[in-house]
Amino acid sequence: MKKNLLVFCFLLVLFPYHSVQAKFPVHLGGFVLGEDIGQYHHLMDMETFRELPFNEYLEEGQILPQPGFKSGLVAYGTCLRPGKILRIKLKFSDSSKVFFETLLKKYREELGEPDEYKGDPFQTMVAWKWSFVNDRKEKSSLILQHNIMVDDEKMGNSVKFSLTSRIEEERECFMKKFPEKDPPQIQPQKGREDHWKSFVPY
Repeated sequence: MKKNLLVFCFLLVLFPYHSVQAKFPVHLGGFVLGEDIGQYHHLMDMETFRELPFNEYLEEGQILPQPGFKSGLVAYGTCLRPGKILRIKLKFSDSSKVFFETLLKKYREELGEPDEYKGDPFQTMVAWKWSFVNDRKEKSSLILQHNIMVDDEKMGNSVKFSLTSRIEEERECFMKKFPEKDPPQIQPQKGREDHWKSFVPY
């Protein structure tokens, strides 16, 4: 009995709470990761879909106005599983910190404690990340974010939900079909100071 209890405690340390509960969420904002984008014509502006620069294996388009969301983008794959939703990015209408704290509490209640803090130490951008794995070894990530200052990130409250393993599979599929699209990694040569000049501001 004592041995079984020790094993259980060891598993709790190794795996987050939501993993022990076999959580693998796929629904967000009326969309479902892994489902065909064709099922969501009523939620998307289909004319806005464009191939992503440097990520040609994904196409991304804007959502139509929906209650509670200011804007949003949904991306699907184009190579291995064409048309399957792989990423959902949504910005909430309410940009307040109070709303973010309420939302974070509900995320924790539903999904358990986040796995990683992704924001900055001064909390001008607060971001929490959850990671999930299902019984098919598929991986997904979820990032809930509140930003009041970092210009490179969405301002206010936003969430990004990605089927990370399938996105990687789409990239590998695309690179096999179009190997010339993968740019060679050029390293500066020893004794060639002109290489470094382009890397350092002056």
